[in-house]
Amino acid sequence: MPVVAAAVCPHPPLLVPEVATGAAPDLDDLRAACLTAIEALTPATTILVIGSTAPTAHTAHAAPPAPTAPPAPTAPPAPTAPPAPTAPATSPAPTARTAPTARTAPTARTARAGSSAIGRAFGSPWTYDAAAGGSFGAYGAPGVRIGSGPAVLPLALAVGGWLLEQSKAAGLPRTYLAVPADTTPAECVRLGREIANGNDRVGLLVMGDGSARRSEHSPVHLHPRAELFDTTVAKALQHKELDVLAALDPDLAAELQAAGRAPWQVLAGALAGTPLSGDLLYEAAPYGVGYLVASFT
Repeated sequence: MPVVAAAVCPHPPLLVPEVATGAAPDLDDLRAACLTAIEALTPATTILVIGSTAPTAHTAHAAPPAPTAPPAPTAPPAPTAPPAPTAPATSPAPTARTAPTARTAPTARTARAGSSAIGRAFGSPWTYDAAAGGSFGAYGAPGVRIGSGPAVLPLALAVGGWLLEQSKAAGLPRTYLAVPADTTPAECVRLGREIANGNDRVGLLVMGDGSARRSEHSPVHLHPRAELFDTTVAKALQHKELDVLAALDPDLAAELQAAGRAPWQVLAGALAGTPLSGDLLYEAAPYGVGYLVASFT
């Protein structure tokens, strides 16, 4: 899909006023910057929201192939019933062999997450359609949710969907893509290039926090390299230094608790060769977590 615009936003649940309650005004500037970036996506005909998800979930999807489907084939040994083959009643046994239909479970998994060319290109059913639900009940706001379906979206995508709903881009068709946090830089860049190959005019909403170790009051204790990491990313977004984004060290990002690393590297692949220029709209760490907002138009 030709990428016609992109927005980069963080995903703290506190962006939702009902979650932040009395602290909501503290993030007014961040919320406004996010909406400014997202509203620049309106020239697109479809929106792809990209965010990270836990690496454990990645292995969960690797499990489908592992469904030890081989055991099912071992059912043939069961056909040792041949001793009784004379009993045509053994015909039910073949019916039992319809167990392989149970193998359609992976398909059900794909249906739950939604399927698309993007998901197939990535090799996992980590895409969700616009109906996929997201809930903020775990953050104290059970009345706030998005989508008409079950709440299956990971936090990054739920916040992205909520932000879209507040913007002028709310009416555009959308798809969500969750990228496992342990995805390698090369895989992320490749995925970005796959996304950029198509005919639709796509706008990217890339969700990702910087380091969660920016101060003594951070969710995780201060790390001496956290600020430099976030500053490097901010500069790369401002000047569209895609090679810098693509070269971010996944091990360092994990150590710094920077959830945006994989989505930013997908962005690097998707923007390669486009004429879009970057504009950094927000850079701060109000709660000891780096929040960056950028727009590419």
